Amino acid sequence: MLTLLSLRPPPPAVANILPSAAAAQSRPPLLRARRTAGPPPPSAAAAEFPAGSVPGSGTQMPPRRRRLVAGIDQDELLDPDALADPDSSFYEYNGVRVHHKVCAHGEDEDSGGQSSGSAVARSQVGLPIVLLHGFGASVFSWSRVMRPLARIAGAKVLAFDRPAFGLTSRTRRSGDDTKPLNPYSMAFSAMATLAFIDQLGAGKAVLVGHSAGCLVAVEAYFEAPERVAALVLVAPAIFAPRKGEKENSAGEQEGADKKESDDNNAAPNPFARIWGGFLGMCMWLAGLVLKLVMAVQDTVRALSTKVLVAFLRSSLAASLVRLIMDKFGVTGVRNAWYDPSKVTDHVIQGYTKPLRFKGWETALLEYTISMITDTSPKSRVPVSKRLSEISCPVLVVTGDTDRLVPASNAERLARAIPGATLEVIKNCGHLPQEERAEEFLSVVERFLQRAFGTPDEHVFQAAV
Repeated sequence: MLTLLSLRPPPPAVANILPSAAAAQSRPPLLRARRTAGPPPPSAAAAEFPAGSVPGSGTQMPPRRRRLVAGIDQDELLDPDALADPDSSFYEYNGVRVHHKVCAHGEDEDSGGQSSGSAVARSQVGLPIVLLHGFGASVFSWSRVMRPLARIAGAKVLAFDRPAFGLTSRTRRSGDDTKPLNPYSMAFSAMATLAFIDQLGAGKAVLVGHSAGCLVAVEAYFEAPERVAALVLVAPAIFAPRKGEKENSAGEQEGADKKESDDNNAAPNPFARIWGGFLGMCMWLAGLVLKLVMAVQDTVRALSTKVLVAFLRSSLAASLVRLIMDKFGVTGVRNAWYDPSKVTDHVIQGYTKPLRFKGWETALLEYTISMITDTSPKSRVPVSKRLSEISCPVLVVTGDTDRLVPASNAERLARAIPGATLEVIKNCGHLPQEERAEEFLSVVERFLQRAFGTPDEHVFQAAV
């Protein structure tokens, strides 16, 4: 019975449907894509909900992997204009759009909260201030003190982002780049500082540098000392000679002169002359070998530098920078404070905001390459050996518990600069202008009043 039923032809209704199905299979893809309304297939739902479960499917989709750096999705990087604040400005210098902010004296001024000392400073100083941030920072690091400094100075205060940091445009360089001035070089930062003094319409200004920004301030001073009224060096990352180095060298020279004098007064000895000639020949041969070794070292160093530069410009190096910032970026900000528990989310967001800028990692690597391949003339004397040439008023500020640049270095720096004033802020880390803003402002105000606060207002000309 079952066998006979299975061999029966299908009913007419079913027979009419089967040819239609076969025809549908032979239709072109565009026609086959047309379908009646109904619930979407599982694949469509998965496309609409890629990061979680599909509603009604009963299945859990794996979350989409996100490339994060310090908590920021690198797939959603933005241009600097989209990240700029309402008070941000951009100034093009040597082909680079430099992000900066200007706080003018008298803007949103609260007359009820000003001290008498500030009023004296406003009437007697009249010098603009240019703020120079440190490594890995931006104009954000000055946000707490810009407006008070404008009141203290009685003039404009300007802070700008150096290339590779903040919202200043990133420039990708190559090995055959022929631009006259590398935007990531120290020379560019120093010249940009002087350009901003011109933009303020001032003959001279007070330069306030923090950490690596102190080196920029000093370089700008040596480039044009007549343009710098005073230097304020906060947690300065400038090598300062240790006490006794000059005395030791002088003592060695004195001992050598004394020995030479004794040798000249001694009676002639033929054996001593022969022995001296032999030692002289050995020293000559040793010098020749040393020159050959140094030549080989220079060649090896040049080759290794090229290899290192090629690696730093690779995609692998960019990935490593992202990984390092993701793992240690926020930790580095917290360690810069005396009390890391007081670092707020606002501070973290301020420091990680530039990481949302397209090309931030390549610019940071280019900055590193610039430090490695600095081609400054060998005849140029290092800044650490020219500190005694600084003649303008200098204030050195440091935190007593700075973990990044020890306070002892700031003390040596203050001793190396003639007439420099040293101020140590208690219970403070590497960022006095952020962690101890009130004490920092008080120290700077006292310094400016001592340097420029005189009853005779005609001693100097206002620079604004």
